[in-house]
Amino acid sequence: MKALQALWNKDKLLVIGLMSGTSADGMDAALTEITGFGPGSRVRMLGFVSLPYPDEVRSEILRLASGGAGGSRDLCLFSFLMGQLSLEACLAVCEKAGVDPSRVDLVGSHGQTLWHIPAPESYLGRPVRGTLQLGEASVIAEGLSCPVVSDFRVRDLAAGGQGAPLVPYAEYLIYRRDDQTVGLQNIGGIGNLTVLPRGGAMGDTFAFDTGPGNMVMDQIVERMTGGRRRYDENGAMAAGGACSGELLAWMMNDPYLMKKPPKSTGREVYGAAYVDALMRKGAEAGLRGEDILATAARFTAECVRVAVQTYCRVRPDILVVGGGGSRNPTLMALLRDALSPMPVLTNEDLGYDSDAKEAVAFAVLANECVHGHVNSMPSVTGARHPVVMGKISL
Repeated sequence: MKALQALWNKDKLLVIGLMSGTSADGMDAALTEITGFGPGSRVRMLGFVSLPYPDEVRSEILRLASGGAGGSRDLCLFSFLMGQLSLEACLAVCEKAGVDPSRVDLVGSHGQTLWHIPAPESYLGRPVRGTLQLGEASVIAEGLSCPVVSDFRVRDLAAGGQGAPLVPYAEYLIYRRDDQTVGLQNIGGIGNLTVLPRGGAMGDTFAFDTGPGNMVMDQIVERMTGGRRRYDENGAMAAGGACSGELLAWMMNDPYLMKKPPKSTGREVYGAAYVDALMRKGAEAGLRGEDILATAARFTAECVRVAVQTYCRVRPDILVVGGGGSRNPTLMALLRDALSPMPVLTNEDLGYDSDAKEAVAFAVLANECVHGHVNSMPSVTGARHPVVMGKISL
């Protein structure tokens, strides 16, 4: 408790936010300076790094996240390995920012999602929901000698929510405007949309996962290249293909797209089994790998279009795209075409870093947690009531 009281007595905190997403490509770390807490808090980013995972680590993440074999020994060791990688990212971002690690006051760690079950499933005769993020926070706390907040999603899920998306809380604090309704589309492994109504209160914010972001495209590229490439750099491979209307129609006949928010999804829906079926359909239609990839890119854009046109009770005036997808010119062109005449921008157009946004969000969520301040948004997740998300390791 003394460690938390020391934080409460400070006007400003140095907080690191950590994020490892569904793309499983690396650990993101953002070093921030946060003043205050709640709606009046202010956030300034001091440094950001993204440390790519070695091939063997990424392969293990994808294996464990596939729902296949992975016993208690594997999960135990994996959690502590992710803790070590998280600590390394913290030290790396401190070095880049020129900040002594001993000055860090707090860390917010998302961990690595291995499975997400927001809708009840029958398990041992009972309907059960759940979500699993691993990355032992105590390893980080030991290495930095500061409190660490982790395992954010489970508290919202226990309150009846989806446990996702969580970033909109921080987005409201940072991006809201009085003169425009702002749409924020993150394209990581999964795509998620947040809408901040013009001049709205926090409870007016709504958000949901739009469907796959880069996840399906990345898997196609890995298969096309025999694992030599993890993603389509600059969208060049997709640009060399042609979208198949037949295959796109099959992809658009997707139960997730027809589901009303609140909703969230992940690798358990758009993982290897989905891509297996997609590749079979493409082969049956006589398509090249580039054509399947071009169709998947179009599908990602169409998922966003459906989300905006069908499920946005307030239509955004602008859409700001973040995440790795914002660096794919082919995908960005498809988004602008699908949403025309809506302006489609990137975080960089507003002076922010597209890659750092989610890591910054978990720094904000951790800051709220240690101050005992509600950091969930029932209007987004569908929970019965607001909660304070996160478990604190001292």
